[in-house]
Amino acid sequence: MQRVGIEKINLYSGRFCADALELANLQGKDLDYVSKQVKVKTRSVIPAYEDTVTLSVNAAKRLLSPEDARDIELLIVATESAVDFGKPVSTWVHRYCNLPPNCRSFELKHACYGLTAAVKTAAMWLQGGLTPGKKALVIGCDYSRPHLDDRDNFIGGGAAIAMLISTDPKVFEIDLHPAGFWTDEISDTFRPTARVEIGDNQTSLYSYLDALEASYTHYEKLVGGVDYDKDFQKHIYHTPFPGMPLQAHRTLLSLFDVNDSKIYEENYQKKVQEGIYFAQQVGSTYGSSTFLCLLSLLHHAQDLHAGDRISIFAYGSGCQGEFYRGTVSPGAIEYIRSLDIDRHLQERLPLSLMEYELLEYAREKYIDAPDYQPKRDSFQEAYDKLYAGQELLVLKQVKNYYRQYEWS
Repeated sequence: MQRVGIEKINLYSGRFCADALELANLQGKDLDYVSKQVKVKTRSVIPAYEDTVTLSVNAAKRLLSPEDARDIELLIVATESAVDFGKPVSTWVHRYCNLPPNCRSFELKHACYGLTAAVKTAAMWLQGGLTPGKKALVIGCDYSRPHLDDRDNFIGGGAAIAMLISTDPKVFEIDLHPAGFWTDEISDTFRPTARVEIGDNQTSLYSYLDALEASYTHYEKLVGGVDYDKDFQKHIYHTPFPGMPLQAHRTLLSLFDVNDSKIYEENYQKKVQEGIYFAQQVGSTYGSSTFLCLLSLLHHAQDLHAGDRISIFAYGSGCQGEFYRGTVSPGAIEYIRSLDIDRHLQERLPLSLMEYELLEYAREKYIDAPDYQPKRDSFQEAYDKLYAGQELLVLKQVKNYYRQYEWS
């Protein structure tokens, strides 16, 4: 069977961030709970002159060599933060990444499961072998609306992850089979309009855990027996907030009669913890979260080597769960560390609470507006430092709903 998986990967998390603990304190949250259970530290903040298009392009543009771009025959953008209900984000990505005209391009949506669905679709297309040597560009991009209610904005965020999927998986080889999956209709978290993100935290939590247990059970049935500790060097769980993997790992370990809090805490530290480091800096990345955790694992784990197997659980509200596995490729760890993601995150400008609110209100004000030109007045100095001359795509203006972009 043809090997398929991630050949290249890149993260773009924007140029601004806010201190999550400061936001939580402002919103009257228990800071001990936020620190130890939610585990978020900072979150990305997206200005009005960035959107799903710019984030996606800025993640993908620096990923691709001219040779890569020439070989791409499939482009998928997975998002629940689209800028249009008809025209797909992928069309703009195709244009600004200078991809060939003979390319299939579309947008895909299934809440936080979307990027996993896109990657699996691309991998299955490649494994079919109909166009040898061709590759797929797959991007996941999302950012938060006012999250559930204003009191939970501290766990918001946003980012884009771009991946080159090919039959030369230099980063991570994906096993398409076996994979355990499970679905059920539920309204746990959803976006009924372009302005609103709504749902119920408890319903979403239990739906996530039900999908995890059912997907793993399906996987175990297909494999015919699993030693969860020995068969996987590390575990990745969908991370709507950085504290969720701890609850997920505890749930799965309980299936194996591991109920001692000290044991599962130690196992979590050994098998999962290193994967949430970037999520603690970025906040919620929706469908990109499992791949953000993969980046974090490959960057920070000291006991990962080529050939090690990692389990991944993906979840999307609505709902869909999938449990699958993949293998670390030779040279992957060195490649990921060369991306210097820590520097990318450290270069973001920390915002005061007042600046955070200014950017958030400005972005929300312009949603669905037929005409607007994003203002940079209050942040001109920051724009000059973080964007000007950086060749980043930014939104120039919208006229009669037509979107115009430019390079910084």
